[in-house]
Amino acid sequence: MKSNEVLQKDVQDAIKWEPLLNAAEIGVTAKDGVITLTGSVDSYAKKSEAEDAAKNVIGVKAVVEKIEVHIGKWGKKDDNEIAAEILSAYKWNWEVPGDKVKVKVEDGWVTLAGELNWNYQKDAAKKSITNLPGVRGVSNVITIKSEEHHEVEVLGIERALERNWSTNGQDIEVSISGHTVVLKGIVDSWYQKDVAGRIAWNAPGVWTVENALVIEYN
Repeated sequence: MKSNEVLQKDVQDAIKWEPLLNAAEIGVTAKDGVITLTGSVDSYAKKSEAEDAAKNVIGVKAVVEKIEVHIGKWGKKDDNEIAAEILSAYKWNWEVPGDKVKVKVEDGWVTLAGELNWNYQKDAAKKSITNLPGVRGVSNVITIKSEEHHEVEVLGIERALERNWSTNGQDIEVSISGHTVVLKGIVDSWYQKDVAGRIAWNAPGVWTVENALVIEYN
């Protein structure tokens, strides 16, 4: 196991390595694999980048993100402008059925709601607006409900996990309850946990994934 000091330094270096963040003032503390990020940035994109950089460091089990977004007067936009730009972004993104996504903007904070068929569409809806100027944060509460009522197959998900180089050989147990997939077991990194979750989401008929995988880095 990495010491708290070593893990803290690794996360600090990972954040500084990102071109978008090399001048950002982000505080990092580490305790027993849990990373806490603090500080202030001038865009939601930087906030998201810092969190992703921390998650990808070996030894990180969880990230507590307390970074605040303070947009300067040159980047600040009115909520109606932000909403219009979001709708325009969806119009040009084939992955997002914009007519099914409900958008609310309040003081720069965006809430996405509605019902979609696939989780990749939900992810794309958020990703499409991460870099838009004026956005301070995003709450993605879109729900997934497939039009096709497939019976979710455990074997199909298990085989997909075995095919992936990062999850092959990991201690992952897959169970199904209706349209919900539950993942339990132990993996070596946050990256593997994230990949396993995305693989489960790709199975036809999945409406919810409960990713209870535990990260144990040795």
